[in-house]
Amino acid sequence: KALDEANLSSKDISLVSYARGPGLGPCLRTGATAARAFAYYNDIPLLGVNHCVAHLEIGLLEGAKDPVLLYLSGANTQVIAYAAGRYRVFGETIDIGIGNGLDKFAREAGMGFPGGPKLEKIAEGDELIDLPYSVKGMDLAFSGLMTAAKQKLESGYSLGQLAYSVQETAFAMSCEVSERALAHTGKTELVLGGGVACNSRLREMAMTMASERGVKCFVPEKALCVDNGVMVAWLGHQMMNADYQITEEDNVVNQRYRTDMVEVTWR
Repeated sequence: KALDEANLSSKDISLVSYARGPGLGPCLRTGATAARAFAYYNDIPLLGVNHCVAHLEIGLLEGAKDPVLLYLSGANTQVIAYAAGRYRVFGETIDIGIGNGLDKFAREAGMGFPGGPKLEKIAEGDELIDLPYSVKGMDLAFSGLMTAAKQKLESGYSLGQLAYSVQETAFAMSCEVSERALAHTGKTELVLGGGVACNSRLREMAMTMASERGVKCFVPEKALCVDNGVMVAWLGHQMMNADYQITEEDNVVNQRYRTDMVEVTWR
């Protein structure tokens, strides 16, 4: 269907790339199986790429050259920057990803899935409810925040005010570790990535922090923040244009394929 809509055929495709990790095993294997079947049937090279690095690279299309990436998704929360041939993780969640935390709180509140966008819609208030703020260096923790929010909801606090307070607290933590990474690396650009980066309040807070610090903030369109095929295809394209040599290991699914395990050969 995609080929038909683009008026292309399999003969127009020079590479099939897919996300081989990190992520949930069944999801990764499903994508890998479909990619292998299409590639082998049409005799096209196949390349598995890193999902997190794909988020970073698609963000560079906004014009950033050497940024710090604030990567906020369901399972991942990382502050990343390029150094010495790899994308280094300078800080990350030590328990749950910010997106999973928001979804969990929304589910506990009876809002269903996906909860993050629903919380954004109902968030209202001008006074913060006191919630745990857990930042350790450039690492973060969200489970205590979400547990406390659930307890306050059960004790009678307004859901709208709690949604506001949860967002403000979680996003302030994320912006703080980003600012620390900017100070540590000396970089002057910030890029947002991941599905949570669709949140308008997060974008506003990140831009405010960047402006006060005198750095540029780049925010991809929402369709490129959430998981998407464009970012996976783009990373594969960049790697092959840099004469990347595909190995057998490149086509093995790895649920724990960390960002800093990738040797960046295309920069």
